[in-house]
Amino acid sequence: MDLSKIDLSNFQATFEDEEKNNKIDKSVEKVNHPSHYTQGKIEVIEYLEDQGWAEGFCLGNAVKYISRAGHKQDFVGQDQMNKTIEDLSKARWYLDRYIKYLEGKKN
Repeated sequence: MDLSKIDLSNFQATFEDEEKNNKIDKSVEKVNHPSHYTQGKIEVIEYLEDQGWAEGFCLGNAVKYISRAGHKQDFVGQDQMNKTIEDLSKARWYLDRYIKYLEGKKN
């Protein structure tokens, strides 16, 4: 999939419309704190931040998700678009997390 052809300018509006129409399964969280990352008292990312490893982890994951966006061969059409948006949302999550981490360190 050619990522240059994906118009993300109205992604938030589209996401909100789909959410309102119950087209998004909110019972399975895939971006913000998925269940397989929330076992125990803290998430792994919290441990990594505590140990000072947040930069490599967050930025590396952002690059990973951006790099694979649009290249999942098992999906076509709208499913491919949804997976691309999911990967880009995950990349954004890691970038936002790292920005918050840095902002917390400067205070």
